[in-house]
Amino acid sequence: MPGSLPRKAAWMRSVFTSLLLSGAAMSSAWAQSTTGQVETVTVTAEKRAEDVQKVPISMSVISGSALQDFQQNEIHDIMNLVPNLFVVQSGVDDIVYIRGFGSGPNNIAFDQDVSIYQDGIYGGRSAQFMEPMFDIDHMEVLRGPQGALFGKNTAAGAISIVTAGPTDTYQASVTSSYNFIEQGTDSWGYVSGPITDDLGFRVAVKYQDQDGFLKNIATGKNDPQTNEYMGRLTLKWTPTAQLDVTGKVEYGNNQQTGGINVSGPLNQAVSTPDTRYVPSNAVGPYGEKEQNGVISTNSSITANYRFDGFTLTSVTGYSQFTTQRLSAYDQNLPGGGTTTSPFANGFPEHFNQESEEVRLLSPTDQPFEYIVGAYIDAADYTLYQYRDYNFGGPGLEGQDYSNFYQHESSYSFFAQGTYHVTDDFRLVGSARYTNTAKDATFSSGINYGVGLANGFAPAPPFCTGAYSCAKGSIDEGSFDPSITAQFDARKNVMLYATWAQGSKSGGFVSNTFGTTDADFTFKPERSTNYEVGMKSTFLDGRLVANGTIFNMRFKDLQESSFDSTIQSFITNNAGSATSRGFEGQLTYLPIDNLELTTSFAYLDAKYDNYKGAACLALDPTSVCNPNDSNPADSNSVVNHNIAGLPLLYASKWTGNAQVHHTLPINDALQVDTTLVASLRTTYWESSDYDPYYGLQKTYVKFDARVQLGSTDGKWDVAFVGKNLTNVLSISDAINYPLGADRAIKWLDQGRSIAIEASYHY
Repeated sequence: MPGSLPRKAAWMRSVFTSLLLSGAAMSSAWAQSTTGQVETVTVTAEKRAEDVQKVPISMSVISGSALQDFQQNEIHDIMNLVPNLFVVQSGVDDIVYIRGFGSGPNNIAFDQDVSIYQDGIYGGRSAQFMEPMFDIDHMEVLRGPQGALFGKNTAAGAISIVTAGPTDTYQASVTSSYNFIEQGTDSWGYVSGPITDDLGFRVAVKYQDQDGFLKNIATGKNDPQTNEYMGRLTLKWTPTAQLDVTGKVEYGNNQQTGGINVSGPLNQAVSTPDTRYVPSNAVGPYGEKEQNGVISTNSSITANYRFDGFTLTSVTGYSQFTTQRLSAYDQNLPGGGTTTSPFANGFPEHFNQESEEVRLLSPTDQPFEYIVGAYIDAADYTLYQYRDYNFGGPGLEGQDYSNFYQHESSYSFFAQGTYHVTDDFRLVGSARYTNTAKDATFSSGINYGVGLANGFAPAPPFCTGAYSCAKGSIDEGSFDPSITAQFDARKNVMLYATWAQGSKSGGFVSNTFGTTDADFTFKPERSTNYEVGMKSTFLDGRLVANGTIFNMRFKDLQESSFDSTIQSFITNNAGSATSRGFEGQLTYLPIDNLELTTSFAYLDAKYDNYKGAACLALDPTSVCNPNDSNPADSNSVVNHNIAGLPLLYASKWTGNAQVHHTLPINDALQVDTTLVASLRTTYWESSDYDPYYGLQKTYVKFDARVQLGSTDGKWDVAFVGKNLTNVLSISDAINYPLGADRAIKWLDQGRSIAIEASYHY
């Protein structure tokens, strides 16, 4: 049955449940205590610096040191640390899902249900802030609609990344590691301090040169090979106590050669292979290079002016990226036979965005506190898709292509007010109105015997020489309100109940060959969330216990799936879908040098109504005919409804477990040991719900860090192991294009073992 737990994985669940019940579990929100209490964590989820225990939002907070300790370089790396979070890695973009909801990877121009913000700048595209993370202060993962204060397209949640800023004193740090599995180095560091009495700086850099975890038997190398370098300059000017201005500019160049996909049979439940066969320079008929590269520039200027208890803030942002993407399909065939791949897909993109936000914060400790503000942005996005093929014969070699261009602009006004009814009871109301305008064009065609290697094609005049074209415009408004009741039941015990709505604007089909005006545009979506939660601290600060129960429903959920029968993507709106469940978190310090933490979640996420869904893998044509679009026929694909099926990537149970222990050796040396276990139960990862290649079974992954260092924090040497049992979990899967009777699976990170050394000044 869909979503059922395989018997052979039951022992994993039993072991992990025992860990949870014993209190040894994982939440990276908390640092190792040095005071006999759980460390206080400050967040800015409500645009003010607050203790996370006072914020009525279900959220996970990951410190920069926790990210660095386990070399969490990408958004995908935090997936096993945050319950009800999933990050899809596919042949195109990485996509974030929260509580079962996200914008699938098959329509590349989707706005995201889970938006990523970096230093307050909205990420309008999934690739915008997917560059490797480094020199991070902390990361906040907020579950549920965040439409009022975070704004655009946060219908399912938001991720806020806050990079580190200048320090009041001179500091420097350098860390370098060697990975024995990926056979390469990863180094990063920073220098920070004052330039003058009112001007501080921070310079951070990162460089990585490593192979991957999948053996490519065609090249003899491990895929994907990564070469990246990044740098960030931050300046903070504080001319008076009332004014501070912080400017940040970041450049990143991340290039990966080779992919993370492997192939397997369609109709057999077999182990996921750990090898692939893709020639390095002959993946398509034109000798392209299999790659996934992103070059990006991100900058922001944040100014705060304080007067009479008020704070006026301006956040100005500019973001730009260019991608070079080509996915080849593994030809590691049964019996050891290999061939040169006759098929490849490229998806190069170019994007730039300018934005401005202004907000006013009222004084605190007043009966009524408020935040009001306005936001505006504009963005241009270009996607060129090409599909190369060579099947040996006249008319069987060439390239399908499509060109997509979109200009988008939006403006919004938002406000939040908090009324202190009594000292212990507060009512919080918030709302945002957003207007979004989009204009887009699309055309697709065929070049016989002509190909483009790894780049953009010169775009012809609109529809010139194309076999399909489309043009569309959207101008729509949305209103996203929320209401929260917050009650301090006793000292250090806060209860809250929230009703909130979120939205995501409509859009256009960006990469489906043959698209016309009739199927170019899809509708906006709406979400409604009901949430009841508790945040509490007990035992004189040694125990933190938080929990949330939620029910979240989406209407007109934007979906895109790959239909292998007609070799095309289907993008439309599902009628409705609902996810409900709970999220919990515990942190306990039984003794000063031992910290046990836990975070876990249960999720029941299903379609309520999805008429017009693509045919499923095992559907006979008598049930669903993908080539029949006549509404009068019961087996027509337009009448196909998958109501009751679970949402993709939605595990019933997710959770993690951590034990962190510090052992002093003498006055100068200490050993820090961190052990982590992460659980994810069965989930569907193929949009055709195939029970063989489309179902990832329950797994538990284990990580460990053992560090020897000085007690004053000046230096340390560490062993870092991730996914130590080498679980090859599947992130995404499709039926191999063009009837090759094979499934293609994109994998999560395999085993990683590294030695690391750091020096801090």
